[in-house]
Amino acid sequence: MYLTVAIIGRPNVGKSTLLNRLAGRKVALVHDTPGVTRDRKEVFADFRDISLKLIDTAGFEEGDEKSIETRMYKQTKRAIDEADVCLFLIDARVGVQPYDETFASLVRQSHKPVILLANKCEGKLQEDSIFEAYKLGLGEPVPFSAEHGLGLEDLYTLLKEHVKEQKEEIQDNDESEKSRPIDLAIIGRPNVGKSTLTNALLGDERMLTGPEAGITRDAIKTKWTFKGRKINLVDTAGLRRQSKITDSLEKMSAASTKHAAFMAQVVVLVLDADAVLDKQDLTIARQVIDEGRALVIAVNKWDIANRTQTIQKLNDKLQTSLTQISGVPTVTISALKKEGLDKLMNAVLKVYDRWNTRIPTAPLNQWFADVLSQNPPPLGKNNRRIKLKYITQAKTRPPAFFLFSSNPEGLPESYLRYLVNSLRETFNLGGVPIRITVRKQSNPYA
Repeated sequence: MYLTVAIIGRPNVGKSTLLNRLAGRKVALVHDTPGVTRDRKEVFADFRDISLKLIDTAGFEEGDEKSIETRMYKQTKRAIDEADVCLFLIDARVGVQPYDETFASLVRQSHKPVILLANKCEGKLQEDSIFEAYKLGLGEPVPFSAEHGLGLEDLYTLLKEHVKEQKEEIQDNDESEKSRPIDLAIIGRPNVGKSTLTNALLGDERMLTGPEAGITRDAIKTKWTFKGRKINLVDTAGLRRQSKITDSLEKMSAASTKHAAFMAQVVVLVLDADAVLDKQDLTIARQVIDEGRALVIAVNKWDIANRTQTIQKLNDKLQTSLTQISGVPTVTISALKKEGLDKLMNAVLKVYDRWNTRIPTAPLNQWFADVLSQNPPPLGKNNRRIKLKYITQAKTRPPAFFLFSSNPEGLPESYLRYLVNSLRETFNLGGVPIRITVRKQSNPYA
């Protein structure tokens, strides 16, 4: 059972701060710059004994029919349509503004229940603004401070009145691997088509898109199902080179993107077909691999690409500049024309299964014996032979192994790379990191 709550209001009244307060954690970017939130962000949270689906929305600003402001406004209207109750915020420090009245009119037309919060109400100086809020025609305003947590008791009481009985989703705690949701993050440089791809996969204009670079500022998670598999699909802000990021808001967006990528299980790196795997793309790919995530590369805008040249350049870059992981699935797509999407998602499911691979003991031991006979380890320090005793898989997600040796410090990195590459080729583990930790076998006679 959950109550769907849309948080609405003009820019910079504290909507994202309220979202973070109710969620009990920092899930939305908060900054002094008006209009940080552009997409509608959905978060599930428990407010005491009330289960909430919170929808953070963009503030309204004037713009022409094709402007980003108009597209943001349409997203807010959709959030109101989906909501069981709306939390309408005004800034009590400045009083009722014309945009507040615009939003009030929109909410009244929806006939949805509304709770009016006079936010930033930390002192008695805001009393006049509270009384002024009655003219919005949305009932009695609640003195509130999202930043300091004032008025939460009143908000809880009002929300409790709107709680409806809804069908509970029965979840089995002992879920099989196939029924667990896959956390899938879509990342890349600005303006390569990440939000367009998200919308194409969902079959819905869920994310704001347009020709402007950097529209998405926060990581937006959406629950989705593909061929019966549950997926948490995360659209992210574009990542530019670190040296080019100067303002604090873009730094926060970049941190949000990296957090989403490093918490995901599979990462789709979206490339522009006209500039595949440039220096910034390679930096992103290496960071994903270092964090132990499975990687899929999607070459977007394939419908307008110089295909032969693009494929040649991509293969060259993979072989020369991304040597720490081979066999990364690469899929050509057109997010705008919705081409290649099934191929992309099939690659995601396949690499996710590889990421979860546990190799049975017998095949692993047979492989280990074969590689030692074909290419035994080199001599270590003082020309002493390095004896490799046995190998065992320590964990999955990603596959990790313990290798026991008589002289672990002397085993060169080149031989470890040989073992990793042989493991990947033998057991079809392309696109996922493999980790081998060398340990010294204890002496049973010590």
